[in-house]
Amino acid sequence: MKMKIPIILLPLLFCAIAASAQSADDDHTKTLEFLQGDGVYESGVMVFLKGLKESIWTHFDLFITDAKALAAIFMIIFFAIKSYEMMVGDKQLEIMPLMRPFGLAMIILWWGVFVKMVAFPTDLVANQTEEMFNSEQHIVNQLRVKRSTLILAVANSLYTYQAQTEVAEKESDTWYGQAWDSVTSTVKQGISTVVAPILELKNRLTVGMQLLFTELFELLGIWILRIAVYVIFMLQIIYSTILIILGPFAVAASILPAFRDSFSTWVARFVSVNLYSGIAYLIMYLTGLMQEYALSSEISKYQELVGQDGLGPDMAKITLFAGNGLISFGTVIIVFLIGAICMFTVPSISTWIISTSGISSAASTFGRSSGTVTAAAKKAVVAVL
Repeated sequence: MKMKIPIILLPLLFCAIAASAQSADDDHTKTLEFLQGDGVYESGVMVFLKGLKESIWTHFDLFITDAKALAAIFMIIFFAIKSYEMMVGDKQLEIMPLMRPFGLAMIILWWGVFVKMVAFPTDLVANQTEEMFNSEQHIVNQLRVKRSTLILAVANSLYTYQAQTEVAEKESDTWYGQAWDSVTSTVKQGISTVVAPILELKNRLTVGMQLLFTELFELLGIWILRIAVYVIFMLQIIYSTILIILGPFAVAASILPAFRDSFSTWVARFVSVNLYSGIAYLIMYLTGLMQEYALSSEISKYQELVGQDGLGPDMAKITLFAGNGLISFGTVIIVFLIGAICMFTVPSISTWIISTSGISSAASTFGRSSGTVTAAAKKAVVAVL
């Protein structure tokens, strides 16, 4: 009977040792990237969005031929109106107004070059703010890995501490003391060595649920932020593509006096939409500073829990902290949600710089729809909590 106990417990012991070895991995960057992505914003998606924009913009000449024909018809109508006005004596001969239709026709003929020229200043802004964002995200991603390592260290301390307390409880039991008073201390130590990893494995299941809920809430926060960013960039791609493909019709229509302002309105809207990238990267940079502060704040707190400079973990604080149900202080999650809210202000900020009624109304319609979705998501989170 005495030999059966170690044999029965041997598989569980191997499982406990394997789990301990797996969770004690110091560098789990690849695991974190697999679970949450390679950054706060996944680089693959950002590259895809940029490539999608460049790919769609190549179809700028989809309706160029139709716009040319329409421009030719409008030019005939325009010159007929001007000729009639001069014939009846209402207007005198003016050369410069007659040159305007030719200039607009040349814009349609060189539409691809014109679009790139108009987009050039906004691209400069986007490139500059993107560099600022990338430099800040490099720091944030390093802090994410460091914080994740400390969270794992706190969980490991909880595993070990709970196993030790349960072993101590069993050793102090009356039956345990009476039954093993005559047994040598070597046997006691051997039983403790076998039982402690098994109890630690049991406690890993309990603490592991807390770690799971922590990761789920953080993943929810980071994905809400990512969705907000991806939606803004997709809006820019959709709006700018529509403006580029159908823009030649606006230029052709502006030949007629009744639609004279359609070309200038198109330019204003196109510049406003192209500012989305620059403004979005600027907001992502500012929220990145907030993320850096939140991560640094939580890292200092986790270091205090697990101990540093040769000090052991503060088990009293760890136990109290674990009683919250989540192995997280919540600061990082809140910052992710704040960043998502800030991203939806990009269309409004863009209209502050270039005033366009059409874009702002479209953005406000989208804002109302997204607000409904956000409210539903908040209710779902509150229900889970």
